[in-house]
Amino acid sequence: MSFLATKRLSKELKDLNDKGCPTGIQLLQSDDLHKWIFELEAYDSIYSDDKLALMFRFSGQYPIDSPAVQFVVGELEGATYKAPVHPHVYSNGHICASILSDGWSPVLNVSAVCLTIQSSMSHEFTQPSLSSHSVLTSCKSKQLPPDNDRYVARAPENPKKTRWEFHDDTV
Repeated sequence: MSFLATKRLSKELKDLNDKGCPTGIQLLQSDDLHKWIFELEAYDSIYSDDKLALMFRFSGQYPIDSPAVQFVVGELEGATYKAPVHPHVYSNGHICASILSDGWSPVLNVSAVCLTIQSSMSHEFTQPSLSSHSVLTSCKSKQLPPDNDRYVARAPENPKKTRWEFHDDTV
């Protein structure tokens, strides 16, 4: 891992440990600087009863390169997690969102990504400055992407290796 990545991730982790995570977000795992896992609560939304966790995997080029971010699907620390059923989230946990791909900016950080995803699931809690990057904005019904089965059957393990087409920002 590069010096820049180590320094930036160490600072972000220190801030999370010192100041705490934002409301409704809990750091579950941060054993090293390569992979972190957060639990999310989606207040006042169709996802409020879902058990959600996000996994971040960092390359040596972070923050220049975006982290690989996906929902955890399966068992983790005695809890069972599922990907939210949403038109931009595949059943394997991969998220089709420009903020995680070509819309990434090095000024973003882990907390901002968590808040963006969390706030976009909640109709009551929004951050206007991040709304253009929202993953689950104004989703009113639970449905998978139309190509879910085909994508999941052929998807790479790392969602960053997918060439996403961002053609629908209405959900």
